[in-house]
Amino acid sequence: MSDNKNLSEIQIKDQKIIVNTELNLIEALIPVVALMSMLAFNIFFVEGQELLGAYTNQIILLIAASIAVIVGILNKVSFQVMFDETFENMKKVMVPIFILMLVGALSGTWLVSGIIPAMVYYGLEILNPSIFLPASIVICIIISIATGSSWTTTATVGIALIGIGKALGIDTGMVAGAVISGAYFGDKMSPLSDTTNLAPAMAGTDLFTHIRYMSFTTIPTITITLIAFSIMGMGLEVNGNADVGYLLTDIEKIFNITPWLFVVPALVVGLIVIKTKPLIALSIGVLLAAGFALFFQPEVLSSLNDSHLTAVTHAIFVQSSISSDNEILAELFSAKGMYGMMWTILLIISAMIFGGIMDGIGALERITETLLKLAKSVLGLFSSTVFSCIGLNIVASDQYLAIVIPGKMYEKAFRERGLAPENLSRTLEDSGTVTSALIPWNTCGAYQTATLGVGVGDYFAYAIFNWLSPIMTLIFAGFNIKIRQMIKK
Repeated sequence: MSDNKNLSEIQIKDQKIIVNTELNLIEALIPVVALMSMLAFNIFFVEGQELLGAYTNQIILLIAASIAVIVGILNKVSFQVMFDETFENMKKVMVPIFILMLVGALSGTWLVSGIIPAMVYYGLEILNPSIFLPASIVICIIISIATGSSWTTTATVGIALIGIGKALGIDTGMVAGAVISGAYFGDKMSPLSDTTNLAPAMAGTDLFTHIRYMSFTTIPTITITLIAFSIMGMGLEVNGNADVGYLLTDIEKIFNITPWLFVVPALVVGLIVIKTKPLIALSIGVLLAAGFALFFQPEVLSSLNDSHLTAVTHAIFVQSSISSDNEILAELFSAKGMYGMMWTILLIISAMIFGGIMDGIGALERITETLLKLAKSVLGLFSSTVFSCIGLNIVASDQYLAIVIPGKMYEKAFRERGLAPENLSRTLEDSGTVTSALIPWNTCGAYQTATLGVGVGDYFAYAIFNWLSPIMTLIFAGFNIKIRQMIKK
């Protein structure tokens, strides 16, 4: 993924894993079972109504965290230890929280400046509906490899592709699945990605050996994904050319559409490629878009507020909605601003509190250690690693911990089995990096939902690359395909 640049690689490698000999497996699982039970009850038995209001998921996470505190106290863990680990977790998400706020501001200013409408306009002219889904994957792959960031990819071209898909009448979950699949493929294979650098550092191999070895499982997975989306695309029933032409006309009635509007997104992507910090790149994107709105879209701003400057300010901080007689465009021409990101930010904070306490009481180490003991064969070792990564994405709600903790716990086991470290680094990425976007309360899942406006439940089945990657790595392990042995000196 990722854009959490306040954590250096050294800090991540040196992160402590707390061991609590007083805690047994059943006690470690109590908060997890409570969390999953409450979430499942809310999903399956409350009949579409939120059990505890709009912030049900946040409250459930905090209740589960409270249960973890009780388990910790009963097992002689001090409040200070739990607080310290929670504080460390909170520090890790400060930059992602600021990025989320800037993405909200970006969506607002890119709407009122005409950037997103222009992307939709030209996209409708260029992208044939039958190839739209696989083309979306390829576009996101290119941007993500260039930037090393799935977050930047979905916050720029991802938003535009969702808009184009809506205009064509394609299910937004399907489009989001294509966007996320392409974005995470590029993220995994880009040497600019911090998780791609982190995984080999944890396993004890070098970056380019890791990327080459990862391609054995990653390329077949993305190939299957492209084939699946190509088949889906051929069977889609979308709006005809007449409807698309009508949309183009309606967009032109509202916005001044010009290729000059693409200067802003091109510059933002360019800044990320040259390793400008995401906070700086996105801030520049917001400010430039605000200027473009004042210059290119004065009539749009007048329709929102008598003061153009006030209209731009509202677009940054508060929800903006541009009226249109066309129902499709009326839904499309709405942006959340920073305020619209608060639900997601509170979800991330709640998840970090739960994950921090679980780590503080030693529950994460106990669960991972038990999985390691079950690994009697090579396939068992790979399976334990995969389930540890996925489990930590669920429990710790953090992609970094899903790479760091299994990396530390399994490095020795892989070495003792005579397996080269790139086996471990590949497995960490195949199961830790990509599945983070499939967990609603994980920082990545929450971010993608907030950015694309599509829930994890809506895009889960279509994020084929993400859920197929851990399966592919287990298939390779089960049939002993490209499982490299250590070279004995």
